[in-house]
Amino acid sequence: MHQLPIFLNLSGRAVVLVGEGEAADAKARLVERAGGRIVAEDAADAMLAFVALDDEREARAAASALRARGLLVNVVDRPDLCDFTTPAIVDRAPVTIAIGTGGASAGLAKAVRQRIEALLPSRLGDLARALYAARAAMKARWPAAADRRRAIDAALAPGGVLDPLADGAANRVDQWLAAPATASPSRLETITLTSADPDDLTLRAARLLGEADHIYHPATLAPAILDRARADAVRHVTGAPPADPPPGLSLWLDLREAS
Repeated sequence: MHQLPIFLNLSGRAVVLVGEGEAADAKARLVERAGGRIVAEDAADAMLAFVALDDEREARAAASALRARGLLVNVVDRPDLCDFTTPAIVDRAPVTIAIGTGGASAGLAKAVRQRIEALLPSRLGDLARALYAARAAMKARWPAAADRRRAIDAALAPGGVLDPLADGAANRVDQWLAAPATASPSRLETITLTSADPDDLTLRAARLLGEADHIYHPATLAPAILDRARADAVRHVTGAPPADPPPGLSLWLDLREAS
């Protein structure tokens, strides 16, 4: 990962915009869409700045001056001068998906965005709002955080009662909460790895890494593989899979040399 993806709350906040023309107008629309305020270059309360100047020397000078004042700066079409880049955006508010390439190719980011746009229903935001409204009910139904997360994961899984890609998922939240409780059995899956490259993971392996509660692995496992797992999954350095795995999904990452 070459950049840290974050979502900034710009509501009511000042953002400097230097420049005019189509590129500057596009950045202004982006800031205003996020609730920010466009202000002059010398504004004292700004936190971010966009520079949209065609002249290389002028753009570099403007970026340096703004950065010296402590602002984070984006220079349009000059990723080497940027403190941050703006991604291609899939907007299903409050669900927002950002696709970035670190400034390498805006065209590629756009192409990926268009593919994702075609997959996601327009009412995906309704499901997010329904789940937000049900937070208290979910905590009452599953007081333990681990149990609550497993229940949510199961509901949102492909074919689950709240499958995000299914029609009407937002209307089934109450039904899901009222359904009879089901046990959360222990489950142990083995992933056999023959490469330290995470790009060689199968789709099944990548999916399981994103779902597992506990990950058991040898000390020699490549960190890049573990980076594909959930950040809050518990890691266990061990030479063998557990004889009695804990509740939820556990993975044993079996490292083998490629033949």
